[in-house]
Parts: sequence; structure tokens; C-alpha cells
Amino acid sequence: MVYTLAVCAEMVFLDLPIDERARRIHDAGFQAEIWDWTRHDLDALARTPAEFSSMTGYIRGSLTDEEGAAELLRTAEESVRAAEQLGCPRLNLHGTGLDDKGLPVAPVAGDPTGPMWIAAHQTLTRLAELGESAGVVFTPENLNTAVDHPGVPFATAADTLALVQAVDRPGLRMNLDLYHAQIGEGNLIELVRKAHSLGLIGEIQVADVPGRREPGTGEINYPAVARTLKEIGYEGTVAMEAWASGDSELALERFRSAFTL
Repeated sequence: MVYTLAVCAEMVFLDLPIDERARRIHDAGFQAEIWDWTRHDLDALARTPAEFSSMTGYIRGSLTDEEGAAELLRTAEESVRAAEQLGCPRLNLHGTGLDDKGLPVAPVAGDPTGPMWIAAHQTLTRLAELGESAGVVFTPENLNTAVDHPGVPFATAADTLALVQAVDRPGLRMNLDLYHAQIGEGNLIELVRKAHSLGLIGEIQVADVPGRREPGTGEINYPAVARTLKEIGYEGTVAMEAWASGDSELALERFRSAFTL
């Protein structure tokens, strides 16, 4: 494989503490990812042998209003320091704040307006500058509004990609989530090809549809996606952000199998 495989520690081995989950993921041969770092013992995570590939890059705030943007940037600076402790190179973003489970909330009414697009571009540019000065990459993630995140602005892969392309800074790349994209847009292989051709993929996340379980449990042909990644020469990270349908170790092996050519 030319790409690296990672697993979200928030969604597997749920009966274990987060540091033990990261250790188990490492022992299985994967990098590890976490969500809201403020809910975890960073010292305990840092003591594990796990290599952390991504974490949430803010705590509160939003992209589109002055007060929310200021809070987003302030908490992004805190997240950069946390990422340094874990040696984590990528910091994930959404268009809104987080709930007590580390998931995006605070929907807006209607589609983003022109001024909201301009404000989001300005905020993301400042985040890209922060990332470049700190040696990390901020990665806005596309979401779906039909099932998991109703009302979240800039949710589609097309919108997220457009914002990242407009900023056009090395400190900002897209977290292309294929689970969300399948629900919202489909046409995953062409989406991967387009984003890669623009050089804008920071990471790819996967889960199957429906149910957000590991690859092989739903409708997405992930082996075909894997073949496309090999064909286009994608060398980044593919992360399973999925609930285990049963045994977590089996879920990890199904993920590995789907992306091993």
C-alpha cells in the first residue's frame, strides 16, 4: 500500500479507556485518531506507543461570524499545543462548534449566504496561516446533513473542497469523508480523483453506508476505492471513522482487507 491506514479510537474498543484503545489500534498496525482532545488525558495518550494521525482542531467557535471566528481561532491555538504533545500532524475542522461528545453542532437556517462564504474564507485563511507557522495542517471535513448533521453549513464535499481550493494554502487541506459524501452526493471515485488532482486531500476517512460501520458492511465498494487510490498514487492517510458492527478486532481486519491490494 502506498497510503497509511488509521483508525478512530473514539469508535472501537468502547469498553476500554481511550489510551488503551489507542494502544490496541497501534498493536494492530494502524495509526490512531481522536476527536475532542479536551475530554482525554493527553499525558496518558502520549505515553502509549500510538502514532496519532488526526485530532479535532478546535473546541468552540464557527467560521462565519466575527465572534465565533475569534473563538475558533483561539481554541485552534490551544489545539495546536495539544497536537504538539501527541505529535499529531493534522487538526480536523467543521463549520460549527462541538457538543459534549466532540461532535459538530449549532446548525444554521438555510444555505450559507454570500457574506458567510466570504467570512469562512477569511477564517480558514487565518487558520491556514496558524497551521503553517506551527507545522500542522488544518483539515475541514465534509459532513452529511440528511442523517448525522442537519443544518451544518458548508457540509457537502463540493462546498468543503471549494473553500479549501479558494484559500489555496499548504496549511489547509480537505478531510474527505467518503461516508458523508456517499449519503450527500455519491460518485465517490470521481470525487476522489478530482480532489487528488487538485492536490487538496489532507486525509480520507471511511465508513460504510448505511449504519456508519466498517467497510464491507454496507453499499460502498471500498476495494474499488482502494484500487483508485493506488492508481492515482495517493500517499496520504485513509482512516476508518466507523463503529464496529460487532467485534472491534474483526472490524479492523475488515478495514485492512478492504484497503489491502
